[in-house]
Amino acid sequence: MLDIGFFELVALAVLAVLIFGPDKLPKVIQDVSRTLRKIRQFSESAKEDIRSELGPEFKDFEFEDLNPKTFVRKHVLDKDELGLKEIRNGFDFKSEMAEVTDAVHGRESTRPAPSAGTSGTPDLLKKQATRDVGTPPPFDSDAT
Repeated sequence: MLDIGFFELVALAVLAVLIFGPDKLPKVIQDVSRTLRKIRQFSESAKEDIRSELGPEFKDFEFEDLNPKTFVRKHVLDKDELGLKEIRNGFDFKSEMAEVTDAVHGRESTRPAPSAGTSGTPDLLKKQATRDVGTPPPFDSDAT
């Protein structure tokens, strides 16, 4: 109930009794509940008017769909016409991050790395050959 705990509810009740008094409190509660009921009825009648004005092609229109999160969840994530679930499930971020961490720290990966020739990408986990101190680094004409 709006994230109100038991003690907060008791404190609100005590505060209401102190402000309005025990004799006026039932009347105030009736007035508040009547006002909330009228607001709810007004809201429902406005929704029905909008639905009737939109026509029969929007008969399943829900106002909750106007919330962007609900709209995306309903029309993109649940239908999966684009194959997003397959793409999302194809990534294992923990193992990818472990591989990157191992590569940065120069450790061997726990997962077997694919060979450089088969995947078409360089093997980042492969140790570079150490060169002598007097030998200049290899020249790469594309990099300069």
